Amino acid sequence: MMRRGALCLLILLLIAPPLRAAALRVATWNVALMRPGPGLLLRDIRRDEDPRLAAIAGVLAEITPDIVLLQGVDHDRDLMALAALRDRIAREGPHYPHLFALRPNSGWPTGLDMDGDGRRGGARDAQGYGAFSGQGGMALLSRYPIDTAAARDWSALLWRDLPGALLPRVDGRPFPSDEAQAAQRLSSVGHWAVPVVLPAGRLTILGFHATPPVFDGPEDRNGRRNADEIRLWQHILDGRFGPAPDPPFVIAGVANLDAERSEGRREAIRALLRDPRVQDPLPGRATAHWPQTGPLRVSYLLPSAGLAVTGAGIYWPEDGGAGADLADLAGPHRLVWVDLSLD
Repeated sequence: MMRRGALCLLILLLIAPPLRAAALRVATWNVALMRPGPGLLLRDIRRDEDPRLAAIAGVLAEITPDIVLLQGVDHDRDLMALAALRDRIAREGPHYPHLFALRPNSGWPTGLDMDGDGRRGGARDAQGYGAFSGQGGMALLSRYPIDTAAARDWSALLWRDLPGALLPRVDGRPFPSDEAQAAQRLSSVGHWAVPVVLPAGRLTILGFHATPPVFDGPEDRNGRRNADEIRLWQHILDGRFGPAPDPPFVIAGVANLDAERSEGRREAIRALLRDPRVQDPLPGRATAHWPQTGPLRVSYLLPSAGLAVTGAGIYWPEDGGAGADLADLAGPHRLVWVDLSLD
């Protein structure tokens, strides 16, 4: 008969998560924590009554990424909401001493009619969709130091300044107006290059969150912008907007475009996935699920071509157990992760 201690050890080995070799785990996740007004996310985190906060912390506790780029986190100047979220995550999961976030284009007012509905001041009249400045921003959390002084930001790039920009036109005229197109930034949230300082060197996170290619009219304003937000990465890698980022890097974030199944100009994401300067460790794998669309691949992690990928996955339990309940509670988007060796 097996001794009691040995039996306990066997049980622990069977239920424990698999150990991973010494590797860097990078993740991206649209946690969709947006609130309808400024300061409300910080208030809700401090109240700690939203079960989604516990679910998000629980998922991060299971996956334990070393670096994670989050989308859908409301931005404030002093990063108070982000710091509070970091502390909430640390109660069940990893602690991230290093934070990075810039003011996003989402909610940034323009004073113009940007969607052609004849009115000004709406959420669609901001530089990126948002009811207030900072709604639905991005944030980088890291166990390792972030070289904020070396970070680069292309979020102020005007859409019309992108080579071959797919600017919308109606009846031969710029939509919604010349004035709007002269002010319109390309990034709906942001495009960043953020170096993280690792024991083995540096890794640059190329983070973004593109607009969904829907919720517009026959002018296809959002579809065109989505495609150009994705195409911007190839121009950046070509060195069209300053020195090209040195590898190793990881393009991380939400493209909001599935190469095979979603609405939108799918050739844009197909071209990025075919680019020889990046690799795709999770080809064709869905990262989100909505009842009206079914499973779609909208979030991506694309390491530079020379990086050694030792593992990759999506937190999407399918056994109907506690893990599945946790994932469903956390929202329609799933966390995507990749393990890298930088030795």
